[in-house]
Amino acid sequence: MNYLAHAYLSFNQPAILAGNLFSDFVKGKQVNLYPEEVRKGILLHRAIDFFTDEHAATREAKNIFKSHYRLYSSAFIDVSYDHFLANDSQQFTDSSSLSEFSQQVYSSLDKYVDVSPEPFKKLFPYMKRHDWLYNYRTRQGIERSFEGVVHRAAYLTDSQTAFKLFEENYNKLQQYYIDFFPSLHRFAFDTLQGM
Repeated sequence: MNYLAHAYLSFNQPAILAGNLFSDFVKGKQVNLYPEEVRKGILLHRAIDFFTDEHAATREAKNIFKSHYRLYSSAFIDVSYDHFLANDSQQFTDSSSLSEFSQQVYSSLDKYVDVSPEPFKKLFPYMKRHDWLYNYRTRQGIERSFEGVVHRAAYLTDSQTAFKLFEENYNKLQQYYIDFFPSLHRFAFDTLQGM
């Protein structure tokens, strides 16, 4: 999953949110350098990623991007899932509830920037300024997110093909999200309760 889902699946717990959002920048045993609740967020993020990658719907969904993007197909699925979450009326009743949630996340993360890894410290101002979490709602926001995936990838140069595949397979990708997200939500909640 991408930033919106990881934020949402932190269940309004600020330290969990911080760890969950900057987990990708924490390698291996570096997790032990963080306070306990932040560490739980990092571990929750890793569990969410593993569950997502292993889920049957995600494995099917990756096939849409795989022939063009191989291992990076997962990253495009993560961004796609965030788009469908941002537009899921059972999770966010309307655009204003998503906007409110996004602003709460940025405000909460402000308090943890000092303890976050250096790459996240550099990324966070852009996330906040360009309101990444809210903009997953729009197709233009997804197009920019796909560009970001390509920009950060070592061997990719083209994001337009990914966006074209997203547009052409929109309904199919949405159905994969519908088949997948409720089980992820339960898994994340149960995992956090068990920590």
